[in-house]
Amino acid sequence: MIRVLVAGLGNMGLSHALAYHHNPDFQIVGLVNRSVPDLPPELQDYPLSHDYAEALQRLKPDLVCIATYSDSHADFAVAAMQAGGHVFVEKPLASNVADAQRVMDCAVETGRKLVVGYILRHHPSWQRLIAEARALGGPFVFRLNLNQQSSGPTWEVHKALMQTTSPIVDCGVHYVDVMCQITDAAPVEVRGMGLRLSDEIAPDMYNYGQFQVLFEDGSVGWYEAGWGPMMSDTAFFVKDVVSPNGAVSIRMPEGVRSDDVDAHTMTSTLRVHRVGQGDEDLSMAGEPGHQELCDAEQAFVAKAIAEDLDLTRHMQDAVRSLAVCLAADESVRTGVPVKL
Repeated sequence: MIRVLVAGLGNMGLSHALAYHHNPDFQIVGLVNRSVPDLPPELQDYPLSHDYAEALQRLKPDLVCIATYSDSHADFAVAAMQAGGHVFVEKPLASNVADAQRVMDCAVETGRKLVVGYILRHHPSWQRLIAEARALGGPFVFRLNLNQQSSGPTWEVHKALMQTTSPIVDCGVHYVDVMCQITDAAPVEVRGMGLRLSDEIAPDMYNYGQFQVLFEDGSVGWYEAGWGPMMSDTAFFVKDVVSPNGAVSIRMPEGVRSDDVDAHTMTSTLRVHRVGQGDEDLSMAGEPGHQELCDAEQAFVAKAIAEDLDLTRHMQDAVRSLAVCLAADESVRTGVPVKL
């Protein structure tokens, strides 16, 4: 049984803690959060601490789940691995590329497993989208976005995230990872732009951004993300991959809203368009919801530890996708393209 310490009990941290609670491969030995969280009944009997370093030293877990704000990810992950624990860390892996590389290097040096929270990698419908797109052949055009018309508690979470991380970095790493899985080519240049649409966020932050990424094989990608009560709820979820031979698109059902967390991973129907052959709609009925995906993600962590899986490509992809999104953030702030 894998003894796990969960640090950070926001939306994702709670979902991961519930996954550990229900999976017999894990035993939760402690929870860490800066404040006193509102815990569901299943988690209320676990010991709660407010000091990560103290809990890590005292409990000596086999695995640490890090779901805190991104500026603490690198230091928390390195401390966990140096203390002998494996690490699951939510995306983004770190706040800068140097820290991300530092975390990966620590995993290699210590022999500890490092899994980054790319939830779409465990989604069967997204796995099918990637396979169908690759079968069409490149070069590719990627058109991906995720805008969230957030208000109330969700807007408060977004404002807290934007103390350190822009939307195009926080969410963009998922979708750049998908682009990279489809093309296999290295990204070579990033061009970004953004706008601050609210006086409620940090003065040097923007809550709407978009970027273009150019790949070595000629593929081009576009990603857009905006958070806040002012965002449009129209066309908030665009997921298209286009090639010379056709396209693969996610087609959402009517009435889905951008503040529905399950909608962020939902596919519903994949439309495969092949030049000269017409369209084929693939039903994704029965696809997993958000909690089921977190369950699958943690099952993968257990498998990686038990079977000593080689996670080199997984870690390299996490660093690469973060590098693209941070380059986009740099481009937004400087107004010039960034070469990779």
